[in-house]
Amino acid sequence: MRQIKKQVKKIVPTSKHSISWVLIGIAIALSLIGIVFVFEASSINALNTMGDSFYFLKLQIRWIVLGIAMMSFFAFYSYKHLYYISVPIMIAVVLLLLVVLIPGIGQKIGGARRWIDLGFITIQPTEFAKLAIILYLSSWFTSLDKSRFLPFLMLVGGLMFLILLQPDMGTAIILFSISMLMYFLAGQRLYYLLGLVPISIAAFIGLIFIAPYRMRRLTAFLDPSNDPLGVGFHINQILISLSEGGILGRGFGASRQKYLFLPEAHTDSIFAIIGEEMGFIGSMLLIFAYIVLLYKLYQIYNATKDRFGKLLVGGIFSFFGLQIVTNLGGMSALLPLTGVPLPFISYGGSHILTSFMLIGVAINIARTSRL
Repeated sequence: MRQIKKQVKKIVPTSKHSISWVLIGIAIALSLIGIVFVFEASSINALNTMGDSFYFLKLQIRWIVLGIAMMSFFAFYSYKHLYYISVPIMIAVVLLLLVVLIPGIGQKIGGARRWIDLGFITIQPTEFAKLAIILYLSSWFTSLDKSRFLPFLMLVGGLMFLILLQPDMGTAIILFSISMLMYFLAGQRLYYLLGLVPISIAAFIGLIFIAPYRMRRLTAFLDPSNDPLGVGFHINQILISLSEGGILGRGFGASRQKYLFLPEAHTDSIFAIIGEEMGFIGSMLLIFAYIVLLYKLYQIYNATKDRFGKLLVGGIFSFFGLQIVTNLGGMSALLPLTGVPLPFISYGGSHILTSFMLIGVAINIARTSRL
């Protein structure tokens, strides 16, 4: 019996370490793939606009290095301490969401005011709002008190209102979905949640109808062939990229769509460039890596007994799952385009940093779970 216990003790840390290394390996591997394709997709645009074809590449590398440092920190910083700093983090994020709306401080690009230029870096507060809501709701729902639906609704509604003012409906939907999933995982009163579903759907439909550009996007999603040179241009260029890739792809560096045909090629639409150059097989390998990432997070969630840690991992799983599905769904015309980045691969510092930090938290939880 003692020998069996000793063997179990030997097996457990090996399992913990293997899951941690798999998460680290996937995060870094996806980031390296992102570096390559960000340069591929942005070099011509960067040369034309910035006079430096390596402009976006250098920024992406800087953010990834910082992200890996943050992942390492959170992998060893006890996740239980996050319980006590979740409120200050939420307050800081709310302030940033207010500050970004101030003209002269918040950068306005493409009609949206979503970025704050700090001089040495530019941050996007909405990405940190996803991190803040996961931390805050995890600490809030650690208590088994079930009379919290109205305050919960006011918190989520307030954050969504600030995000919609930018406007950024894609992020608002992601934040709302993360919050609803965490409410479900917390075992709160589910009939409230079920009652909220039709109201939420009606509200989002209303938001689409009151904004003409959202209505045009929905029309392009329902019929991409309608106005292919106007509102349907983006989705049509994405579909051209993916169809041109075929089974094996055009080959590395052979994309034609990167020559300024495909909008947002290095950010939200980067999967289309990967599909064009690497083909169906390369795209499926990338999707498989994401599936492994989600499966490992599920393993940690299933093995975690601590309620706070379990809710954290549930929120992290929801974050990555929703980001991946929303981005790839938009790329394959299964969902409307929403401007949601592909984790670790799309260009952008704030989402890279948030993704690495959440992976670090998941690793920390894995180290203390009975895997």
